[in-house]
Amino acid sequence: MSRPARFRFRLYVAGDALNSGLAHANLTALCRQYLPDRHEIEVVDVFREPKRALEDGILLTPTLVKLAPSPTRRIVGTLGQIQPVLQALGLEALAP
Repeated sequence: MSRPARFRFRLYVAGDALNSGLAHANLTALCRQYLPDRHEIEVVDVFREPKRALEDGILLTPTLVKLAPSPTRRIVGTLGQIQPVLQALGLEALAP
């Protein structure tokens, strides 16, 4: 039996902006519900690391990047609507 895939996410935020906080909370809740013990979330504050954000092609925040498993996917916004987020990340099979 193979081990379930481990999901790696990178969330780009703009300091403590409301939308950034919402996106982080929504992503955390989504991962706890649909990917328990199978996820890793890295948060990058574009105010603290502006060069990194530009190098990574981040022009809007919040932006979520699914790094693994392939393929890489991006979503911009607060991640508040679970079904479209799961679909955009290629995780629709996990939806109820």
